[in-house]
Amino acid sequence: MHIKQHTIEKTVTVSGVGLHTGVLSNMKFLPAKPNHGIKFQRTDMPGQPIVDADVDNVVDLSRGTTIEQSGARINTVEHTLAALTGLQIDNVLIQIDGPEPPIMDGSSEKFVEALEFAGLEEQNALRNFFEVPESISYKDRGREVEIGALPLNDYRVTVMVDYNSPVLGSQHAMLSHISDFKSEIASSRTFCFLHELEMLYKQGLIKGGDVNNAIVVVDRLVETDELDYLAELFNKPKVIVQKEGILNNVELRHKNEPARHKLLDLIGDLTLAGRPLKAHILAARPGHAANVAFAKKLKKMMVETEQSSVPKYNPNLPPVYDINQVKDMLPHRAPFLLVDKIFYIDDNTVAGIKNVTSNEYFFQGHFPGNPVMPGVLIVEAMAQIGGIFVLNTVSDPQNYWTYFLKIEDCKFRKMVLPGDTLVIHCDLLEPIKRGIAKMRGRAYVGDTLVTESVMIASIVKKS
Repeated sequence: MHIKQHTIEKTVTVSGVGLHTGVLSNMKFLPAKPNHGIKFQRTDMPGQPIVDADVDNVVDLSRGTTIEQSGARINTVEHTLAALTGLQIDNVLIQIDGPEPPIMDGSSEKFVEALEFAGLEEQNALRNFFEVPESISYKDRGREVEIGALPLNDYRVTVMVDYNSPVLGSQHAMLSHISDFKSEIASSRTFCFLHELEMLYKQGLIKGGDVNNAIVVVDRLVETDELDYLAELFNKPKVIVQKEGILNNVELRHKNEPARHKLLDLIGDLTLAGRPLKAHILAARPGHAANVAFAKKLKKMMVETEQSSVPKYNPNLPPVYDINQVKDMLPHRAPFLLVDKIFYIDDNTVAGIKNVTSNEYFFQGHFPGNPVMPGVLIVEAMAQIGGIFVLNTVSDPQNYWTYFLKIEDCKFRKMVLPGDTLVIHCDLLEPIKRGIAKMRGRAYVGDTLVTESVMIASIVKKS
């Protein structure tokens, strides 16, 4: 799995009709900055409103997943989202001039091809994985649906479907590694049963449906007059089925293509939880309603976990800024450079590390024989990390100085000793104006908060 966030290198466009609306639309994928996330934009509407790919924006689940925000609606987003997650693309703006992404061939394959043509670009920001801390499940006993997630240091998905059909029967599909999505899952097309077609059509759905973009499973004998009706429905001169099987005798791309497509839908719907997952997802008879309900449970767990946790530092991951990059940004040098690395930064937050060793110069005189890191230097370390955040907002940070203006509500809660690793987290409290930033800094050793303070500083261009 990618450790750092990714976007695309250049803009790319796909065009076609929507499966359910039948409306022709042009969908353009544009690069986006780190921590932007996945967002849709309705360019055909006044003000061109943005719709975040967020499970809280789901408004309809009629044979697809529909999201809406600020009066703008995007239908059937799951195939698009599955392609983005399958390629591990974190940040993209999707401009669309209609209500629904093109159905293309009914799978995610054409989206994957377009995104790969645009090229993937690694960004200097770590991915904000949600590592499922414990098993979590969702059940719909009425529909015999069950979806669960188990802790795993990877992203794995297993799906079982059973339609009690002589054509399909019971099927299983598995994605062992997200890197296999393109070759194993992306080409699997959407499907429905013959007996569902007329019902869906009367409900105002599948207006863009076609035997070329969906698999129609025929699980009974069909008379000639019904075939003529289906030909008219699909605007085709003729449709045939020689035996119980697939309408127009379409060749399946995989023996278990329906199960693989259900897995594709699940990946797309779970993208709406908002963060890349590390878990083993297991699903029996999943559908959009269950997928979205489970995504909401995952998002709730994410929020609860974030509220109860301190910043997590993983030394196995590469830093956002290493010590040499820190030196390029900050003017401080030994013995007053108090930042070893930055491991996280986004539009509102920065987090970094200060390793406290026994040979620090200040331990020679600060309680010899009982060494304690001076609190003022902990605050200075927080200020330097906050300074990196502010300097990150300008294109030439080496041409600026950072200066303290004010310290508020400073509290020292526990001593910091040789051998400790300070994990420092700074959050922007107000938008930066005229080079002045107000941030809340918190320093942790392990899970223990040792120092916190509100700091106000300014950046001044060197003369």
